[in-house]
Amino acid sequence: MELRTPFVVGASPLCDDLTMARRLEDAGASALVMRSLFAEQFAHSLDPFPGTEAKGDRPGEYYDFAVYQLTPDAYLRHIEQLRRTVTIPIIASLNGYRAGSWISLAPRLEAAGANAIELNFYHVVTDWSLAADAVESEMIELVRAISSSVVIPVSAKLSPFHSSVAQLALALELAGAAGVVLFNRFYQPDIDVDELSVQPVIRLSEPGELLLRLRWLAILSPLLQGSLSVTGGVHAWSGVVKSILAGAHSVQLVSVLLKHGPHVITTLREGLEIWMREHGFSELGQFRGALNHARCADPAAFERANYVRALQSWRI
Repeated sequence: MELRTPFVVGASPLCDDLTMARRLEDAGASALVMRSLFAEQFAHSLDPFPGTEAKGDRPGEYYDFAVYQLTPDAYLRHIEQLRRTVTIPIIASLNGYRAGSWISLAPRLEAAGANAIELNFYHVVTDWSLAADAVESEMIELVRAISSSVVIPVSAKLSPFHSSVAQLALALELAGAAGVVLFNRFYQPDIDVDELSVQPVIRLSEPGELLLRLRWLAILSPLLQGSLSVTGGVHAWSGVVKSILAGAHSVQLVSVLLKHGPHVITTLREGLEIWMREHGFSELGQFRGALNHARCADPAAFERANYVRALQSWRI
């Protein structure tokens, strides 16, 4: 897709409200990613009272489907409403990790008006007998199945917790992924020591999280033909510049928008434009990937050498 700016609103509740969606577009957003539609929701909609565990998922009491903001049918209707409200692309978000009937949603999302699909892999592997290559093989097959069922582009939103992120990203691209999103933020549960229970916790991103993403943007940028998008840790115009220098085609914004509102997109854009003028750039393509792994003066800065040098720099 051709985007008018690099600023994409990431998967979040920001797109739930049509008025907010219009404000985000007016502020300079080039695309909107809807909140995730989860595989568990679709399985539940088919059989609200399953007698057995479906596909290895354990709905149990921790999955309170009443709190989900959009049912699968409501999700499709909301795409149609957004399509009538804004002119920028609408990206649907499917969240799952195991093949099942939920992948049949992809053509329906396209028919409802989605311009692309972001496939969000969130899998905490607790089965000790499941090998790493089996986990990644299933991801690759999911991308192949979904991308072959639609005409619109499908991106893969990855976790950094893979043995070889570069090889996996290349395999996903060969399977049909038109882009890769770096990285999924893993929300870790906490333990309530008074109630003796496990509690869900959500925290907004911090600028320090961008560093991990910059490293892998730089490494993947020379390898992939498709698009690269960064999500997590972009809170200032300098983060936008760094992401593009590392190879990003777009930056996804969520936490900074939740903190400051849609107008922050205008602030980020103004900062980016000032920096570009000061450095003699008129187009993003002129400096995109200028500091990626293949083009920076010292590629070792993205490798083990950075780790060694950083530790040796500390003085007491």
